[in-house]
Amino acid sequence: MGPVGASRMSRRGFLGFGGATATAMVVGTGAWGASGARAFAESRDLFRLGVASGDPLPDGVVLWTRLAPDPFAPDGKAGMPHRPVKVEYEVARDERFRHVVRSGAAVATPELGHSVHPEIQGLQPGREYFYRFRAGGQVSPTGRTRTLPPRTSNPRSLSFAFASCQAWQDGYFTAFDHIADEDIEMVVHLGDYIYEYEITNSNRRGVQVPAQFGTEAFDLARYRLQYSLYKSEAPLQKAHARFPWIVTLDDHEVVNDWAGDTVILGRHPNPSPEAFAARKTAAFQAFYENLPLRRAQMPDGPDIRLHRRLSYGKLATLTMIDTKSYRDTQACGVLGPVAGCDERLDPDRTLLGDRQRDWLLDGFSRSGSRWHILGNQAPMAEGDWSLEPGKQLWMDPWDGYAADRAAVLGAAHDRGVRNLVAITGDRHQNYACDLKRDFNDPDSPTVASEFVGTSVSSSGDGADMTNEGKTLLAANPHMKFFNAQRGYVRVNVDRERWQSDFRVLPYVQKPGAPVTTRASYVVEDRRPGVQPA
Repeated sequence: MGPVGASRMSRRGFLGFGGATATAMVVGTGAWGASGARAFAESRDLFRLGVASGDPLPDGVVLWTRLAPDPFAPDGKAGMPHRPVKVEYEVARDERFRHVVRSGAAVATPELGHSVHPEIQGLQPGREYFYRFRAGGQVSPTGRTRTLPPRTSNPRSLSFAFASCQAWQDGYFTAFDHIADEDIEMVVHLGDYIYEYEITNSNRRGVQVPAQFGTEAFDLARYRLQYSLYKSEAPLQKAHARFPWIVTLDDHEVVNDWAGDTVILGRHPNPSPEAFAARKTAAFQAFYENLPLRRAQMPDGPDIRLHRRLSYGKLATLTMIDTKSYRDTQACGVLGPVAGCDERLDPDRTLLGDRQRDWLLDGFSRSGSRWHILGNQAPMAEGDWSLEPGKQLWMDPWDGYAADRAAVLGAAHDRGVRNLVAITGDRHQNYACDLKRDFNDPDSPTVASEFVGTSVSSSGDGADMTNEGKTLLAANPHMKFFNAQRGYVRVNVDRERWQSDFRVLPYVQKPGAPVTTRASYVVEDRRPGVQPA
């Protein structure tokens, strides 16, 4: 969808449909769909938000779609009636569905926004499959997915991409067009899939936006609308349909800089516990409704469990953590950067919560993987933002929770974790960093590595180098690379080394940007720390 200036647009014109969504087709008056479903589907695509798969295992995967013939309906119901609808699915070995290996039906209910999340089992490990849905006399676009190799196998390599931070109002999702074209096996999304902010005609895309998007998301209907807007983007649908995704959330899926059971900073500080619980309940439900998550990740009111592990044979274990739900509020009641906040060193302060930290450390002890990947939301590496005496640190990432960072990195070192690599989002900048056991000790050993990926679109068009970047590189000797363009990170890891390619776009405030590799950094087996490729 290109810029349209000040011209007025119909809802369908605003959606800018093309690519994957255009392939939905009517299949006549056969037996597909629930009784009465065809009446509302005769002239409107049910699958306008696409299809997706996620959280692959050696024997299965979760599939996703959400019926939405009118995704921008102001009531958040996406044009669906207040009744359940039968959605059938097929999984095949081939794109033409000549060899269907699994089929079944799920019920899309109004209580879950007419989304379905069938969990497919009994598939063969390490192979490609194709899937599709049928409802209301229509067939969805076809998606492609892949199961993981057997847990006891020793794969030669793994390739994936990780991405985060895609504020719709800041630019186009061109990065996902390029991700969809990569030769990879899965996508890891590290949060800020949506932003809760109002979207007005004063956006960096230069397009007019329907009035129902002009308020911040607080309730379920408004969160649903925000997902409908984001998921209507053809590049995002293309990437979802091409690979299985593993997702977590950061802060903007709820509200900027929330912490545990409250938010003390930002636009709306100190809501009542009841009001914030209601907001989290709505946000978590919309998150679940719109992403390929398993039943284990279905929220229970204002609570959701997102920390989980996936094993890629003996080559790698991906551990997804949640750095929002269980944390204490930001140290000294500030975001930063700030110097002299001794509260951040309090050994009782936690980012992960005791139970999640114990679960994580226990996984370090039990994992026999060659590579241990930590799916992490905010930077672990210390970030001093000033060349003046005294460290100027942000309190929202791990710098504000020094004891938890020391516990995680110390345990990795003490328990002999072979190769710990953190992949991180949030910052809208690219970093390659060494992770020190103790950042207060210049002689402390490097015990792990971190790659921070930039945003897909948040902050608009970026820059290769900024004054901020020059300061960060000078003040933080463990930081080896900085870049502030938009894009994503492509990873290839084999038995001998890990390589991260920082894939960047020159602009996002207009569509069609090319992608290039700005830099590549590697981690060698049994040698923690990053090096230029």
